[in-house]
Amino acid sequence: MSIHFAFARKNSTSPIARALVRGPLRQPANDNPATALASAEQTIALKAALRHFARYGLGAAAEARKQAEAAFFAGDREGYARWLGICRTLDRRIAGHLARQVERD
Repeated sequence: MSIHFAFARKNSTSPIARALVRGPLRQPANDNPATALASAEQTIALKAALRHFARYGLGAAAEARKQAEAAFFAGDREGYARWLGICRTLDRRIAGHLARQVERD
């Protein structure tokens, strides 16, 4: 029985060598580009949504929806828009459903 030896891999093509000689890390795909800064309005809405989430936890989107509905039926359009924005930041599906429901009424 004869013995066969496998040739050694080249240093440039081995998986370990490629991992060690990587170039600079790329920016993750889920990060916003550095040039696309959030507007002041978006920052304010995000802070309000985070405060609301800190107070109500996982039920924050449902609570924001209740507040938006109450503001809408009270005739407070500005309050409705604010609460809808908070709801949209927390859960787009719930906010979309509310917006469609309000449009029908």
